[in-house]
Amino acid sequence: MSSVSPYPPSRPKVLPWLIGMVCLSGGMAQAQSAPAAPAADKLPGAVTVAMLPGVVISGSRNERFIDDLALSMDVFGAREMEEAQMGDIRDVAQGMPNVSVKHAPARFSVTGRGNPVGADGNAGFSIRGQGGNRVTMLVDGIRLPRSYLNGSNAFGRDAVSLGLLKRIEFVRGPTSVLYGSDGLAGLVNFITSEPSDFLTSTANSPKALGGKAWLGYSGDDQGTTLGATLAGRASDTVQWLLTATDTRSRATDNMGTNDSANVDRTTPNPQTNHDQSLLGKLELRPNSDQRHFLTFEHIAKDGEFELLSSRAKPPYTGTASQIAAAIVDETSVKSMRRNRLTWDARYQLGATLADSLQTVLSWQETTAHDDGNTVRKDGGIRIRKTTYQERALQLTLQAEKAWRLSPQWGQTLTYGLDHTSTDLTNLADGSDPAPLPAFLPRKYFPDTRDSSDAIYVQSELTNGNWSITPGIRYDHYALKVLSQTGYSPNLSATPGRSLSGSALSPKLGVLFRATPQWAVYGNYASGFRAPEGQQVNSALEVSTAKLLPNPDLKPEKSRHIELGVRARLDRLSFDAAAFTGRYTNLI
Repeated sequence: MSSVSPYPPSRPKVLPWLIGMVCLSGGMAQAQSAPAAPAADKLPGAVTVAMLPGVVISGSRNERFIDDLALSMDVFGAREMEEAQMGDIRDVAQGMPNVSVKHAPARFSVTGRGNPVGADGNAGFSIRGQGGNRVTMLVDGIRLPRSYLNGSNAFGRDAVSLGLLKRIEFVRGPTSVLYGSDGLAGLVNFITSEPSDFLTSTANSPKALGGKAWLGYSGDDQGTTLGATLAGRASDTVQWLLTATDTRSRATDNMGTNDSANVDRTTPNPQTNHDQSLLGKLELRPNSDQRHFLTFEHIAKDGEFELLSSRAKPPYTGTASQIAAAIVDETSVKSMRRNRLTWDARYQLGATLADSLQTVLSWQETTAHDDGNTVRKDGGIRIRKTTYQERALQLTLQAEKAWRLSPQWGQTLTYGLDHTSTDLTNLADGSDPAPLPAFLPRKYFPDTRDSSDAIYVQSELTNGNWSITPGIRYDHYALKVLSQTGYSPNLSATPGRSLSGSALSPKLGVLFRATPQWAVYGNYASGFRAPEGQQVNSALEVSTAKLLPNPDLKPEKSRHIELGVRARLDRLSFDAAAFTGRYTNLI
């Protein structure tokens, strides 16, 4: 039985145009006279990464050399991702110690006994044994949507496209001191490309036009990827970039050998995937003291599944009603859309309280659909349509100040404010054939606003070979029920409840550089994860059992201690770390 996608089939025709422009960009760049290089306007905390390999931002929320940080990190650049043929986040995690991405073949069900296996695809990263929403996932410092699971419905966290990125940064261990809730086990930050990444030649001379185009193939899922980037310099103060990708694939191969079209099946179910992404970025430099980035990002992922493994195995046995309800066909269509608008402004102040200031304002909307049809032996059709949506607003104000405490000691202070507000909603709709009762539209948790306000400060004290980094963050979080409609009394006899609370997250890192090549470090870090709306108010009725709201949930917490050593020799790069962690109040 065929299924209809909830989204129209029309798609943007940006990619063919963009590839043609990239192919012509080399000649066009030669034909134009490139403008003079802009004046040196390097801001504190705005180092040009292309000139300084090993510079990261996730470990301190400002650009620093990775070897100067007292923590365990991994970084993948664009070239490393290309050379390793990384097509999705599962490829990124392969071979990384203490990092994995859960991925199961599609064995989920639409109706009947709840079975979410494989419904969430690449579910998200697991770091040091903790995954899902216990790992902070960001794109350009903006939070990615959380995963959602209810019965057979599951939505993962693979809401990114690697073709839009220039770097991926991993931090192992709690990161709540800088990034707040969800930083229980670690952090993954996806950093998108900028126009300047394509507008400098190998001789460091400016170009008026640049870009690239690429084609990839993956044998494990017969996936093909086509992508292109075009960047241009409109003037000395304006640069722009446009990137588009298109990926088509099928089910990932496994070691199964049974192709039966019933519950005995062990080979993958038939599956087709179509992913598209678009990134637009405008960089403005009105003067040497300011940089503004305006970013638009669009991610679209669609999957169609023929769930042969859900079919009952003939001959059908049981009572007449059981035989009539036997599943003879089941299909599913999953779709995800994520759209983001971000304004990132950076100022060089040279003031008493701050050398530099960064302000970030971002709006993001993510909608996921899971539509499925089940055909019974008696010809009846059961339909399920499930939607999960997040609308998020994020505001950051961050300053940095550096000064000398003495001839031997220097200090750099990073401090700021974070505000996030996310409106979450879900809806389950559908229909059942007679004589089953009519299926009533319902919400498995009430419409909820998840908000957080935080203040944080981190100090970096340096003295020759020593670096000491203390930090602390205070978060106040709140879950506010916006509407009970559809949740109570239709599904839950008890109305949803709101809650609020706070968390204090300290950290301390110490690094000693014994020689220019060898360094040892240690750190203590804490993390927390505030309760989620779907955990506080989640409705479920099984026979006489009911799941009731739990407004007394406390935040999950973690405490990690880590000791490490690293070496940077002529022919050897060496990193080793030992850690211990304690988790409490896990939900």
